Amino acid sequence: MEIKDKIKELRESTGMNRKEFCEYFEIPYRTVTEWERGTRKMPDYVLRLLAYKAKMEQLIIKEDMNEE
Repeated sequence: MEIKDKIKELRESTGMNRKEFCEYFEIPYRTVTEWERGTRKMPDYVLRLLAYKAKMEQLIIKEDMNEE
C-alpha cells in the first residue's frame, strides 16, 4: 500500500472528511489533498504521528463512553 493510500485510509478511519481532518490536525487542505493524490510526498514521521494521535483520540472516546 502506498503512502497516499495510507493517508486516505487513516483519514477515513477517523470518520472525518478532508476538511474536518485538516482543521483537526491543523494541516493545510491543499497539503492533505496533494498527499492523498500522491503529488506531494509526506514525511514518513508525519503519518506515524497522525496515526498515533488518531488512535489516542479513539481510546479517549471509548473510555469516556464506558464511564457513562
